Amino acid sequence: MNVRTIGQFKTGSDQKRFGPLEFLGGLEFSSVDSRLQSLSSIRFRADGESFVSVTDTGNWLTGRIERDGQGHLSNLADVEIHPILLRGGRPGWKLTSDAEGLALRNGQAVVSFEQQHRVDIYRNPGFETSEPSRGLDFLIPARELRRNAGMETIVASPQSSHLKGSLVIVAERSLDEKGNLLAAILEGPMKGQFTVVRHDPYDATDGAFLPNGDLLLLERRFSFLGGLGMRIRRIKGDSLVPGAMVDGEVLVEADLSYAIDNIEGLDVLAGADGRQRLILISDDNGSLMQRNVMLEFRLND
Repeated sequence: MNVRTIGQFKTGSDQKRFGPLEFLGGLEFSSVDSRLQSLSSIRFRADGESFVSVTDTGNWLTGRIERDGQGHLSNLADVEIHPILLRGGRPGWKLTSDAEGLALRNGQAVVSFEQQHRVDIYRNPGFETSEPSRGLDFLIPARELRRNAGMETIVASPQSSHLKGSLVIVAERSLDEKGNLLAAILEGPMKGQFTVVRHDPYDATDGAFLPNGDLLLLERRFSFLGGLGMRIRRIKGDSLVPGAMVDGEVLVEADLSYAIDNIEGLDVLAGADGRQRLILISDDNGSLMQRNVMLEFRLND
């Protein structure tokens, strides 16, 4: 694997603070293994180093991050790639295994798929070699989900929040009659559908909960005229209830004058100083014109 560090978020500038976020560094990585591409979501384990990712080409990618003496991202190690198995234990392909969202919790790795819309639950640990144990009702009628803009985000809420560890999904660009993103709380006492205000031209690509229950929603825009862009919204946790239409403040927004690519994955982990860190990853779409990047920020509330 080839890995290089990224020292600047804004190209040509040593600026570190971007609103409430402080840029800590990043990595750009590639491999001769053609399966290392198209990363859609990333989740870290409790050790803050080991991670699990899924790709929209139907693979699991696992590994761990390494840090230098200053605590900055320096390398990826122990990277392995395994096919996501379908029922019956066979590997799929792009159409059948377009994995877009991932949630990890005790005993379960939960994956949301688009094109063939579904939420499947795998054994955790052991998902690399297991078929799904069962599917989960995602509440949103499948007919309302666009083929290539369905359930892009699935995330487990904190047990200490009012959602009591329930899974939450947000669609990429499947909309209600008012043009808002379809979303749902899949379990527990607050089970039900809600919507997220969509701000054109942004679509949802991933999300992660803060320990206090607030939801960070990662969004992406793309157009041939405007190019690529990303931003993160913070949605108050207590607003996540059935029937709600939720919105939130923008924490950061960036275009291609920053060290981004097609940013699709977001997770939150605690730093050594106790403050929350955000890790972002990009989906290179298997294109030589795009990059796999991992970026890290500290959230300064």
